[in-house]
Amino acid sequence: MELTQSTLNDLLARITSPGGCLHLPSDVDPHALVELLDGRYGAPRTLVLDGFTDPTADEWSGAGLLTGLEGRGVTIRAWAYGEQWIGAGTARDAEGVVRPVLATAPRRTQAPPVGPLGQDEDWVDRLVRVTGWTPSSRRQDVDWARIEGRLGSRLPGDYKRMVATFGVGAFDGYLDLNQEPWTHLREDGLLIWAGTEHEDLYCWRVDGGDPDRWPVAVRTFDNRDVLFDCPAAEFVCRILLDRHHPFTMARYFDTHWFLSYQDGL
Repeated sequence: MELTQSTLNDLLARITSPGGCLHLPSDVDPHALVELLDGRYGAPRTLVLDGFTDPTADEWSGAGLLTGLEGRGVTIRAWAYGEQWIGAGTARDAEGVVRPVLATAPRRTQAPPVGPLGQDEDWVDRLVRVTGWTPSSRRQDVDWARIEGRLGSRLPGDYKRMVATFGVGAFDGYLDLNQEPWTHLREDGLLIWAGTEHEDLYCWRVDGGDPDRWPVAVRTFDNRDVLFDCPAAEFVCRILLDRHHPFTMARYFDTHWFLSYQDGL
């Protein structure tokens, strides 16, 4: 069987909702299967290695996949995507033969509560927890010196950590994270760090010499600017989790993820 992104979609569609497992033909390379999923969803979490289950695995980290495998997993990797956990690797079939396997299970996130503005919080770490993201070990370093030299300014540290952690892609498949700021609103004092399919642009108001204190400014589709006195990573957390935020995504998505655009997607 030739493994492609199209083949992968077909295989996932064959797994009965809300979850289950599919043993694949023996000619499927499980390493190639994992690499294909890694390119789509980011680096995986290891649930089972050489038959030993990670003792810290729980419902928040993909343990639901193990139920469908009925304890027969040999090496299982897991990815968070939307309302599903997706697992792949090798497992024993009903006859005890080790075969490549693909599995899914329902997923929910343990969303940390949204505290008051100004709360001391590592917002990038919170984004990782909320989305279930595992940073890819293949993520290349960004040449921030070159980018900041071209812009003539340093950039906020939390933004650089978001780019280094998540890479190319979109939160909830909706909020696209720019890999370097867009400058076509520079004359308005804005640098654009993200945008949405609704044509809202998420920017910083370049105000003062300390980029970590630049406020977020949303340039709306109807050309209004709405200011928020918080850094970029905090802004993303709040629109993911707070249903009352004026730019909330929490009303549309109960479970959050990061959709990677890397590796040809």
